[in-house]
Amino acid sequence: MSLFAMSDLHLSHYREKPMDIFDKVWENHTEKILKNWNDVVSDNDTVIVNGDLSWGMKMDEVMPDLNFISNLKGHKIFIPGNHDYFWNSTSKLNMLYDNMYFLKNSFAAYEDYAICGTRGWTCPGDTRYTQHDNKIYLREVGRLKISLNEAAKKGYNGDNILVAMHFPPTNDSCENSLFIELFKDYNIKRVIYGHLHGANKYNNSLLGDVNGINYSLVSADYLNFKPIKIL
Repeated sequence: MSLFAMSDLHLSHYREKPMDIFDKVWENHTEKILKNWNDVVSDNDTVIVNGDLSWGMKMDEVMPDLNFISNLKGHKIFIPGNHDYFWNSTSKLNMLYDNMYFLKNSFAAYEDYAICGTRGWTCPGDTRYTQHDNKIYLREVGRLKISLNEAAKKGYNGDNILVAMHFPPTNDSCENSLFIELFKDYNIKRVIYGHLHGANKYNNSLLGDVNGINYSLVSADYLNFKPIKIL
């Protein structure tokens, strides 16, 4: 049993939304996901999907994409992304499939680990950050703290907690943030995130070991649409 991750699937089975208008790497990306996922993931494995799984705005629009993901191998754990507008009731989503868990304000157990996380948001100091972002940013920091607290109540600590976010936990200058302060407070050792697309964004992101925390970018295009093994 292994743990994989890949974010930003950007599926659009309900209504075609070509992704290759953004970058040619996205050509036939759904077919790439189908093949690469099932080549590396087994039925006994688990895959974290760090948000932006579908362009569907409402449940009837997203269901073909959810069915597609459900039919891929393995168990799936989802973190919401900024494009996942269909995600209103987490409890209702968790009633839909036996092999998919939607994580919000809680944690998911995997082997001896707790998967904690939240969507995240644009961090202060980012070139795109405005005062309108502050309320959402603080709310997402609070949601991550709730998730970490829930895991701590069950006896998990930094050595066996993995944090999964959609947004990177920092700004585009890789400066400190309240998310990173929480990582330090809870002694987190491993963080995965998505959201970033394109070489200029990859090059301005937290990657590898930074101050004792290992960061992995798991955007689908960054991974060439092949889930990466985390544990």
